[in-house]
Amino acid sequence: MTATQLWLVRHGESTANVLATEAQRAGLEVIAVEHRDADVPLSEAGMRQAEALGHWLSSAGTAPETVWSSPYLRARQTIAMALDGSGLERPIFVDERLRDRELGILDTLTSHGVDVRLPDEAARRRWLGKFYYRPPGGESWTDVVLRVRSFLRDADSVSGDGPILIAAHDAVVMVFLYVCLGWSEQELLDFISTHTVLNASVTRLSRDLESSRWTLEVFAHDDHLENLGAPVTRHGSDSDVQPR
Repeated sequence: MTATQLWLVRHGESTANVLATEAQRAGLEVIAVEHRDADVPLSEAGMRQAEALGHWLSSAGTAPETVWSSPYLRARQTIAMALDGSGLERPIFVDERLRDRELGILDTLTSHGVDVRLPDEAARRRWLGKFYYRPPGGESWTDVVLRVRSFLRDADSVSGDGPILIAAHDAVVMVFLYVCLGWSEQELLDFISTHTVLNASVTRLSRDLESSRWTLEVFAHDDHLENLGAPVTRHGSDSDVQPR
């Protein structure tokens, strides 16, 4: 079977989102995270956002046929709380290919921290560019692209033609757009520079079965947050050094 819709959800606000933004604003070198990236939980605001997402699912009119999640805690918490609140009974398939981009040696550093502590890496990133730069021990955006291409092939083979709901991360959502819409490197970078994947927002892609071409229907939809009084948080993705 071939899926005709992708519902891409970014996890709710995490505790690391808050700490990273605060560290950047304060000009600090290091982000005081308390967990490894895979174990970062939702903040209180993120939990409220996940509950609002559940209300959206219950009123969407169409239920997702399959539900997938990044293995990282913040994504699993988001989708589990949303499904519980929606009343939908769906198994959650966890796939490590949906995990956030790994930052390697840059993990827990702010952009200022990289400039001060790892000036050679900062210079190498400027030379190679955001898309192709791979920090030591980490991943480039193109590495995430390979993961997403592999996931899409497998998801098609086990899914019907109903919507696929995916809970992941801002970089992963952006890469889905790059892959499905056939963007170039520059088109992706231009889009990233002017758009933010909001926490607990929904991005929808649809596919025409005759042409197999994907279309972006909605980007970072967040009305469900405002409708239920949940905070709207935007922790941007245009940095290689902030946890997501």
